[in-house]
Amino acid sequence: MRSVLSVGACVLFGLVAWSGVCGAEEPLTMTKSDEYFPDTIGSRWTYRGHINEGPLQTIELKFFTNVSTATETKAIKGVTVTVFHDTNPGNHGPSDSYYRRDQAGIVYYGSEPGTPLEKQITPYQIFRFPLIVPSSFQQFDRTGIDFGTDMDRDGTDEKVDTQGWSKVMGREAVTVPAGTFPDAVKVEARMNMKIHLSGSRRTVSGIDVMTAWFAKGIGLVKYVERQELSAVKEDRGVVTEITEELEEHDIKAAKASLSRFESPAKGVLADDSRDHELSQIVFPARLRTYP
Repeated sequence: MRSVLSVGACVLFGLVAWSGVCGAEEPLTMTKSDEYFPDTIGSRWTYRGHINEGPLQTIELKFFTNVSTATETKAIKGVTVTVFHDTNPGNHGPSDSYYRRDQAGIVYYGSEPGTPLEKQITPYQIFRFPLIVPSSFQQFDRTGIDFGTDMDRDGTDEKVDTQGWSKVMGREAVTVPAGTFPDAVKVEARMNMKIHLSGSRRTVSGIDVMTAWFAKGIGLVKYVERQELSAVKEDRGVVTEITEELEEHDIKAAKASLSRFESPAKGVLADDSRDHELSQIVFPARLRTYP
C-alpha cells in the first residue's frame, strides 16, 4: 500500500491556501481506486532513497534502502488492519504500520514504535474512495496537544498547534528505477505546525510537504518530502528533503478481502461518505508519518 477532496472549492483553512485544485479541468471520478493501493499479504516493495538534511545553509546527502512488506492482518480496537513492515522508511529505522482499506477509503491506525504526537491523532483516514481528480480536503486542525519533545531543554515538553491538508492533484507519467508508470496518481499532503516553547514563550514554525505518486496495481512508486523547522534559539533552522523511488516490486495476486467490502469502522467516519467530517487526519508515516 505504502501508505496519503471536495471538488469545486478553492478555500482551504489555516495558514496555507493551495492553488491549482480549482480550475477549468472537469473532475474525474476514478473507479476501482483501491487498485492503486494493493495490500495482499506477502507483497513486497524495495525503494532506493536519499536524504538531504542540515541547517538551511548546509546540506548533507545520505543514501539508504527501504523494503516494505505486507506481513499479516491483526485486530486493533476490534478492527482488522493490515500490517506493513518497513526496514528503513525515510532512513529512520524499522517500523510496523497499520492500515485498514474499506469501501470509504484507507484509514491509518498508527505505527510501532510511533511518536507521542502520532498516538494522539490516530486513527485517521488518508484516502477517500473513490478518488476524485482534482480534489482536496482539510485533514485535521488540532491545538494545544503534546508535541512529545522538549525542544528548548527546559524540562517540559512543548505544546503544538497543527493543521493538515491533502489533495489529489492529477495523473501523470513517473519514471523510477523500476520503470516508467503512465497515469500514476499524484497526491500532495501538507502539514503546518506552530510549536510553543515553554521556556522562552516563543513560537517555532514547522512545515512538512509530501508529494507522492501511486501506480495502478503497484502502489507507491515515488515520494518527495520536504520538512522545514525554523530556528529554536540562535541556530539557523533545519531543512530536510527525503526521496524514495521504487526499485523492485513483487505484488501477490489479490484474494477476496473482507477489508475491501466491509463498511467503514465506526467512529472514524460520519454517515455521509462524500461530505463527512474526518476525525484527525494526516498523511501517515509509510507515506510518511509526519509526527
